[in-house]
Amino acid sequence: MPRYEVWAPNAASRVRVDVNGFAYELARSTDRAGWWCGEAPAGDYAFRIDDGPPLPDPRSARQPHGPDGPSRAVDHAGFPWSHSGRLGRALPGAVLYELHVGTFTARGTFDAAAERLDHLVELGVDFVELMPVCPFPGRHGWGYDGVSLWAVHEPYGGPEGLKRFVDAAHRKGLGVVLDVVHNHLGPSGNHLPAYGPYFTDRHHTPWGSAVNLDAPGSDEVRAYLIGSALAWLRDYRIDGLRLDAVHALADDRALHFLEELSAEVAKLAVATNRPLFLIAESDLNTPATTAPREAGGRGLTAQWSDDFHHALHCALTGESQGYYGDFARQPLAALAKTLTRGFFHDGTWSSFRGRTHGRPFTPLGDGHRLLGYLQTHDQVGNRALGDRVSTSLSPGRLACGAALVLTSPFTPMLFMGEEWGAATPWQYFTDHTDPGLAEAVRQGRRREFTGHGWAAEAVPDPQEPATLLRSVLDWTEPHRAPHTELLAWYRRLIRLRRERPELSDPDLGAVRAEFDEEAGWLVVHRGPYRIAVNLGPQEAVLPLGAVAREVVAAFGAATPEGTGTEGTAVRVAADAVAVVRV
Repeated sequence: MPRYEVWAPNAASRVRVDVNGFAYELARSTDRAGWWCGEAPAGDYAFRIDDGPPLPDPRSARQPHGPDGPSRAVDHAGFPWSHSGRLGRALPGAVLYELHVGTFTARGTFDAAAERLDHLVELGVDFVELMPVCPFPGRHGWGYDGVSLWAVHEPYGGPEGLKRFVDAAHRKGLGVVLDVVHNHLGPSGNHLPAYGPYFTDRHHTPWGSAVNLDAPGSDEVRAYLIGSALAWLRDYRIDGLRLDAVHALADDRALHFLEELSAEVAKLAVATNRPLFLIAESDLNTPATTAPREAGGRGLTAQWSDDFHHALHCALTGESQGYYGDFARQPLAALAKTLTRGFFHDGTWSSFRGRTHGRPFTPLGDGHRLLGYLQTHDQVGNRALGDRVSTSLSPGRLACGAALVLTSPFTPMLFMGEEWGAATPWQYFTDHTDPGLAEAVRQGRRREFTGHGWAAEAVPDPQEPATLLRSVLDWTEPHRAPHTELLAWYRRLIRLRRERPELSDPDLGAVRAEFDEEAGWLVVHRGPYRIAVNLGPQEAVLPLGAVAREVVAAFGAATPEGTGTEGTAVRVAADAVAVVRV
């Protein structure tokens, strides 16, 4: 018979497992404090703590009836993986593509997403980054309210669906990155507190009590989270994990949780002979996040670079509200600094925070450790209307942004639909089954944006089905103007990045940037190449510093022009960009 076990130190006297309507007593472990174990028949199961209600297994691999229902075991060894698939590739030099399973296609499943993988192959990206797929109440949501950290959301296709997607991606030469959330659980369906001290009031986060990483009982909590991470990499053959908001992982222990996690992932990479990796979302602006463990760092492979995004966004849009304020004063200078130094805030004053922030990024040769992007789910979905930059920018301006991302010394990442300038928004949508929680989220969203001058009725209702439907990609767009031209530009840039190593060189110290803030132009030097961007209101002549051999690629009018014996320049139309070889 199957063996059942669960960590339940909160149990006073008994733990039972309910299987198919029958209860079976578990015995207290004699060698593992807080653990209960025993044998019982196979079937859907739930645990009862003392005489409490049936609860799902914290380590459940499947929740077929939702996060509040009984759990079901999964035979991971029984999946028929393809033998012709890839063995994995390292992150440096790659291009990532972030997508949300529920809105990537109208059907919103893993299988439907797999049917669109040829588009990503033709685009030229290397990794698909899936937003969180753990179960949450209801059918639709962003995924950051997951509550069963070892399971897969059933409406997407459950564990088998995720494996089919990963297998299909690998067959086509695409890697898969999974976004995982360790810093909090969703507000509904979280049963972990009934079992043990998974959370602590020792620290507080934007979501309330912190996940217990350093208080009594934290050894088992850390093992729970690390075990979940390793399961995605091992049982689902995921190539890497994106860790949500690691700055909210409060941990005062000598061995930080992230360092312990990265060490365990490194061991699994050796055992499986696969180059597994971890990417952090962090607003700490410290190189310690990606510094080697041997040098006192956390040992993660890469981290998101919001500084580069903010500078680029301000340069393209002129927005200056909130955290954009620091970057909007001199956006081209901010952009030049991030392209050559990594962090904008590297010990500088941050008006948004009301203090100095960050420290210099080192080593400068490791630019691939920063992810660079024009859009992400956060930077689109956290806007009041979920509007993409394509809503307000011309195709030429979008092309300028794409060129700066895809020729940068960073690891580029695209957000689904960005490559064709999708007109569909990506809004904040939920499907909470608790009416009280649904209303609280609705009113909270409205309060947030009415405080910034929006009318309450203008803010989309997260619970309204139309909010979700508006956010689904329109796959007819890539086949018509002006989307087709922009898509061809993205494909061209990614191909150039692969064919011309200087355009993917991660050495920030080798990058030089010239700009004219008033005229609105920027020229980025990448070895023998110049990325000449004109964001000004009229045609401009941009200096190259050397004789132009050819305009390798351009979006908009761009013509080499002599400037005497000292070299040449390139004449670029307004809202246009050229990649020039000198």
